[in-house]
Amino acid sequence: MDRRRFLLTSLAGALAAPPAPDAQQATKVARIGWLGVDPSGIHLQAAFVEGLRDLGYVEGRNLVLERRYTGATLERAPALAADLAALKLDVVVAASTPNALAAKDATRSIPIVFAAASDPVASGLVASLARPGGNVTGLSFLSPELVGKHLERLKEAVPGARRVAVLWQPGERPKGEMLRGGDIAARALGLRLHLVEVRRPDDFDRAFSDVTRARANALALVTSAMFFVERRRLVDLTAKHRLPTVWPWREAVDAGGFMSYAPHLPDLFRRAATYVDKILKGARPGELPVEQPTKFELVVNLKTAQALGLTIPPSLLARADEVIE
Repeated sequence: MDRRRFLLTSLAGALAAPPAPDAQQATKVARIGWLGVDPSGIHLQAAFVEGLRDLGYVEGRNLVLERRYTGATLERAPALAADLAALKLDVVVAASTPNALAAKDATRSIPIVFAAASDPVASGLVASLARPGGNVTGLSFLSPELVGKHLERLKEAVPGARRVAVLWQPGERPKGEMLRGGDIAARALGLRLHLVEVRRPDDFDRAFSDVTRARANALALVTSAMFFVERRRLVDLTAKHRLPTVWPWREAVDAGGFMSYAPHLPDLFRRAATYVDKILKGARPGELPVEQPTKFELVVNLKTAQALGLTIPPSLLARADEVIE
């Protein structure tokens, strides 16, 4: 009788005791905010979610993902970032530089991970790449450095080009910072740059009229969230104006653009999941170094080149990671 009472008492105590740490970890639900740009980038969100799944986080089981989309322009970002901050999330993931800045303004306590910031230090997101400080870290897109690389690819693909128009959106980065790499490369290549400022999608037609008046032989774009969302419209405009264009993302070439040289965006977004995992496990964002791209792609659309009357040098095609025919 005493033995039976002892066993029952022990079982009751075991049921009443708190679960072991491993069991608590298994049932803990991660609450993550997604401050995206537009559902047109759903493949980037899918890459991020796939990265989380590889690390054991599955929506409906141990993950809640609160999604918000700011759209092509920058006006809605502050309000949506404040909305996410009010939800007391574990982490906020920002899909662009303006969204990351809006999230940083909205909260100094919730960790923020940016998936593809064009220049995290110059934009004020982090103090340095090695030691970001504060509550923000993530992955860099290397945008300023790529302007010069884009001009080199354009000159190789269009040897007769002398004047290149550059579309850029103020508000994402300072003009001087954007020009540094481009000016050096342009002088070395014998090119003259014609800068065209675009603030809203309503400016596109005016911008391309400006490019035509400037007698530009080719076009480059400085990456921006607005340009990415509106890439199909921009591709159509470059075809209409017969402008060989180098793009800062391969997604535009998939849509019919001429050529791109850029980091592989899905790879950056998948890697952002590793930052989230480390933060959920106790790491401080300010102590996680900002990572820079490790995978770049040169993609050429031969069908578009033929429509433009261009013959791509074999040396350039040989270096291309993908040729779309």
